[in-house]
Amino acid sequence: MTEIKVELTRRAALLGAGGAIAGASLAGSTAVHAAAEKQGALPAPVARYSVGGFEVNTLHDGAVSLKEPQKTFAMNVDVDTFASTNAENFLPNDDFQISFTPTLINTGNELVLFDTGNGEGARPARGNLTSAVKSAGYLPEQVDVVVLTHMHPDHIGGLMEGGAPTFANARYVTGRKEYDFWAGMDPEANGVTKLLASNVKPLAEKMTFLEDGGSVVSGITAVAANGHTPGHMIYMIENDGKQLALTADTANHYVWSLAHPEWEVRFDMDKEAAAATRKSVFSMLANDKIPFVGYHMPFPAVGYVETNGTGFRYVPASYQLQL
Repeated sequence: MTEIKVELTRRAALLGAGGAIAGASLAGSTAVHAAAEKQGALPAPVARYSVGGFEVNTLHDGAVSLKEPQKTFAMNVDVDTFASTNAENFLPNDDFQISFTPTLINTGNELVLFDTGNGEGARPARGNLTSAVKSAGYLPEQVDVVVLTHMHPDHIGGLMEGGAPTFANARYVTGRKEYDFWAGMDPEANGVTKLLASNVKPLAEKMTFLEDGGSVVSGITAVAANGHTPGHMIYMIENDGKQLALTADTANHYVWSLAHPEWEVRFDMDKEAAAATRKSVFSMLANDKIPFVGYHMPFPAVGYVETNGTGFRYVPASYQLQL
């Protein structure tokens, strides 16, 4: 009989021993693990950092996975160009995820909320704003000011809960042009006007309407950024020499809308104006190295941009705003 000789390398021996130990450990602890209760949904995530003396919290209202991204973010692009861009950026061609991220700023004098998410009817995947506010350590009734960047449903949906204002003690701020555009339409014209009628118009008496350059509170300034909607606004935050831009829906994807600002987005009402706004806003942020919060950027939705050819490269912030 021929003798069969097996030689184990040191690595294989170690792996084998480790596997045996792991197997024994799992076998011996199955009952204990099986008895542990499931924890359920995690609290709504919050990211906190500072801009000078302002405390900034980005609040995760939720996220949703959708199909056919080219029909939303690259309407004027051929299939091969879209596919090659995705391959370069490790993105799938047929699926995408979009997040919704309101921002809550404590100036030391006021608690200011920017946009209100999708609203309670959108749960569980979305509509988690009040939970996120509480995760940040605040209560909805503590919010002093609610700012609406524009009137799309995922920004005004959380204004009401149970038929009553979610932020009972707040005053409201939005752009005059944006409000007048939607409020002047038939309330039954579309989904935006219907939600405006139920969620925004009842609060109009407590609402301040801003023009380009208007002030929300000291250190927070409105900037016209039309295209996505007729009166879409972004907001510049400045305190103690530090700056942050809240760019709302100027760019709705961290690759497709930044690397290629000229790519047409289905939700942009004036696509040419929206592309021009993307180029001007992000050129300014890149040149001045100002961080920004993008409402639909991957959570925690804060980062920088640098110029890259005719577009921009998104650079997620790590610890810079916590130093």
